[in-house]
Amino acid sequence: MDDPWTLPLRLAVQRHDVREPPYRKRVLHQPYRLPAVLTGSAARECRQLIGGEWVEAPGGATFEDADPFTGAVVATVPAGTREDARRAIEAAAEAFPNWSQTAPAERQAIFLKAADVLDARRDDVASWLTRETGCTVGWAMFQLQFVPGLFRQAAALGYMPTGEILPSDSGAFAMGIRRPVGVVGAIAPWNAALILSARSIAAPIALGNTVVLKPSELSPYVGGLLWGEIFGDAGLPAGVLNIVTHAPGEAGPIGDELVESPHVRCINFTGSTQTGRRLAEAAGRNLKRLVLELGGHNPLIVLADADLDYAVDASAFGAFLHQGQICMSTRRIIVERSIADSFVERLTAKTRGLKVGDPREPDTIIGPLINESALEVVKGRVDDALSKGAKLLAGGKAVGPCFQPTLLTDVPEASELGRVETFGPVATIEIVDSAEEAIGRANATSYGLSSGIITSDPDRGLELAQQIDAGVVHVNDQTVGDEPQMPFGGVKESGWGRFGGSAAINEFTELRWVTVRRAPHPFPF
Repeated sequence: MDDPWTLPLRLAVQRHDVREPPYRKRVLHQPYRLPAVLTGSAARECRQLIGGEWVEAPGGATFEDADPFTGAVVATVPAGTREDARRAIEAAAEAFPNWSQTAPAERQAIFLKAADVLDARRDDVASWLTRETGCTVGWAMFQLQFVPGLFRQAAALGYMPTGEILPSDSGAFAMGIRRPVGVVGAIAPWNAALILSARSIAAPIALGNTVVLKPSELSPYVGGLLWGEIFGDAGLPAGVLNIVTHAPGEAGPIGDELVESPHVRCINFTGSTQTGRRLAEAAGRNLKRLVLELGGHNPLIVLADADLDYAVDASAFGAFLHQGQICMSTRRIIVERSIADSFVERLTAKTRGLKVGDPREPDTIIGPLINESALEVVKGRVDDALSKGAKLLAGGKAVGPCFQPTLLTDVPEASELGRVETFGPVATIEIVDSAEEAIGRANATSYGLSSGIITSDPDRGLELAQQIDAGVVHVNDQTVGDEPQMPFGGVKESGWGRFGGSAAINEFTELRWVTVRRAPHPFPF
């Protein structure tokens, strides 16, 4: 039997045998454990990283970084300015020529070392994840499993951008050669602070670029400044990675500098669709390349032939992992009518049984939302849906800084909950009469990030997967799933471009056409 803390992680890494119905799952148990309760240390005094130096903001300005559950100050962080961003960009531009010429083996060694350093600091970083972002033990440990793997995958990227010989009618020897783009601006969110900040810098640096990272003000240490320590210990040269922090509400000037500086050749952003749209508009005015991974209103389709126990477990995990504060979280569960009554009854019972409270306790499933504003948004959207005729099946109330895991059905499309991504532990259930209707409902959204289909017939699932408008479709799994080497990204209002594996090569390198003539060109004049 699983210890309580292993349950979220066990579900996160389960693999499935789809060779015969009914659908069965295999579990890969993890080899490590955490202490019974995560504990933290005193508040940390932080500095920004610019050109290899740990520096204060102008005038020593700072802001307080608070624990979402207790409200205690966990760090004092520099309130950086546009001038800090400018200096960081200049440092990255100065470091680029040398770094872009380093041998792949040198970059590989640094990334392998960084993975080892992170592994050695696992318990400390897990504590920071819970204290700074309010995540549960299981979500912290999943991130700490994922990111060392991400770095070890990135270690091979330096060898992957290969060129090609191109046939030419002019008599020249023609080549297509990939080169790093230059300085990359990375803007990372707080919700999967370790994974998404690491992803924003790993491929660009491994491919020979230099980076200016702007972490969220809600996770400035574990989603940003931590990497200055990790890669410093791993031997990364000064200026290759620069990290600029800012006070709440002050992201704009730093973002403006990243978009407008001619030194910055590409920006990658993970965050809300609203912010991504504004960033894309500004980048377009400055002819700046972008990689955007934005919001999702992700559907999980449960077909009539699904294994109900498995479908219930998958739905709960997809909807409520990390309090539903994941871009891939299952927001809409679409169920065929013939199994709907039994499915809804079981999922409602499971949802009501999930523990809400202190994320440091190993059996907690639902911890706090990131701040009071987020709590108010979630509560307001649930209340709005109920006032418009939705039916509450479970949850629906705030408990201190947490929000109960919540299920609703009959949610009107006119409500915000029915139309837009709501970053919290809230899922809606829709009942349909056929798989075809389920696909139509899944596509009835402006988003297109992740999706899932659960069926005992994987061939049928694969056929239906081709009809879903999403960048990611998981057959016989829920919507939360990623691996470092996969081409991750969305369509429609969920963004464009792809992170992960060889797909990242297209985003963070330029393809150049180079010719060599062995004989003079016959000019006509």
